[in-house]
This record gives sequence, structure tokens and C-alpha cells, in this order.
Amino acid sequence: MKEEIIMEEKIKLLERELVTLTEKLEAVNAALKEIGDLKHEIKGLKLFLGRAYPNFKNKFPEIMQKIFKK
Repeated sequence: MKEEIIMEEKIKLLERELVTLTEKLEAVNAALKEIGDLKHEIKGLKLFLGRAYPNFKNKFPEIMQKIFKK
């Protein structure tokens, strides 16, 4: 009898853990989708700036190097 109660408690705990993991996974997936959208927007902005300001294409790699060196 005690073994059954312990087993039921363990199963309930596992079910709650699965719910928590599922919620976290959904949050991570939403964040990844947003990051993907932002990546596309940045590519569009780079393309626009490259066309509007031809000098941007040459200066952008230098700017990125300076940012990531810090």
C-alpha cells in the first residue's frame, strides 16, 4: 500500500516536471523565432543601407571588428 502511494506521488511529480519542461521549451521556441525574425530584419537593413550608402559596405566589417574586439 505504501509503495503504491509513493509510486503515485512520483508519477505526479514527473507529470508536473513534464509540464514545466514543456512550458520552458515553448518559451525558448518563441524566443528563437523572434531572434530569427530580427536576423531577417537586420539583413534587410544592411541591404538597404548598402544600396543607399555604398560606402557602408566597406565600413560595416570594420565597425563590426571594433565592436567585437571590446
